[in-house]
Amino acid sequence: MNAVSEGTRPVVDWSMAASTGAFLVRGGPTVPREEAELAVAELRELTVDAEAHVRELTGLGAGLPLLPGEVVDRPGWVRAAAGGLDTLTSKALPGGAGGPFGPILAGGAGVQTGLVLAFLASRVLGQYDPFGGERKEGTLLLVAPNVVTAQRALDVPGRDFRLWVCLHECTHRLQFTAVPWLRDYFADEVERLVSGLTGDGDDDGHGLSELFGRLPETLRQVRKGKAADAGPALAQLLRSPQQRAVFERLLALSTLLEGHADYVMDAVGPAVVPTVDVIRGRFTERRKGGGLLDRFLRSLLGVDAKVRQYAKGAAFTRQVIDQVGMAGFNAVWTSPNTLPTRAEIEEPDSWVRRVHKG
Repeated sequence: MNAVSEGTRPVVDWSMAASTGAFLVRGGPTVPREEAELAVAELRELTVDAEAHVRELTGLGAGLPLLPGEVVDRPGWVRAAAGGLDTLTSKALPGGAGGPFGPILAGGAGVQTGLVLAFLASRVLGQYDPFGGERKEGTLLLVAPNVVTAQRALDVPGRDFRLWVCLHECTHRLQFTAVPWLRDYFADEVERLVSGLTGDGDDDGHGLSELFGRLPETLRQVRKGKAADAGPALAQLLRSPQQRAVFERLLALSTLLEGHADYVMDAVGPAVVPTVDVIRGRFTERRKGGGLLDRFLRSLLGVDAKVRQYAKGAAFTRQVIDQVGMAGFNAVWTSPNTLPTRAEIEEPDSWVRRVHKG
């Protein structure tokens, strides 16, 4: 975890978040040893095959090394997620004021964050974290007990499902490794967003404190399937039109990244995943809120739970590719200026006109 200089306190104690989440997370399913070992070995190996298929389909990443993923249990995911969030927010969350209550406040925020991470840890199948781990390529994690649980619930072939999950996460890794500017752009936008909650020196992060203070209620509402009732939207806590614009850009980027990955994992096709149509049909019925970025942002920040980011992003990707082909779609990765806005994701034709016909 990042160190904080003497005389200041972190706004969030990420070590506390990691330890709390790892302690509270529920255990995984009971699996025979042979089945568990097979699932772990296949997940690790299939990430290499999956990314090769993603590169062939998308035309991205030529010449980059093909790297295996890391297979973790639920506590391992919590610790990795806390570390990645620490790195991502370290610039935007500098040390706050010192004093006798500083560690208590930071620890309280850490406990609340740990509660959310524990909740998510039983649901996340995989995650690519561009800011996690020691390698510049980031860290690709597959949560083995969750993949096994989902595969059993869907009653689909184990290898097909594991490869299908790997296709999604490898697409995320390729988005960030094949697009040199995306990692820094995302980090800068998050810094601008979070800085809008930490104040300008006159409120000592009151907005961020309010957001963390509502985490228990957020968690209760999410468990009830009422994420839309989980408190005020983040936009209500931002101070300026500029900060709300950052929020809009991050939501648009999240929708693009998740939708693009969903499109790719299906478009690779039955030659690679023979039961892809069955898996997609059953998984869509089972999915309630999506993955880490989608679910965490929408529930924690009060975004309407009915907004289907995956579906909208996938529809945008599909419609653009139908019009201008994969090479034409890949113009989204040219620069921040070619990323679609939220309005353009709703109307892909407008993005095509701006980027290809403007």
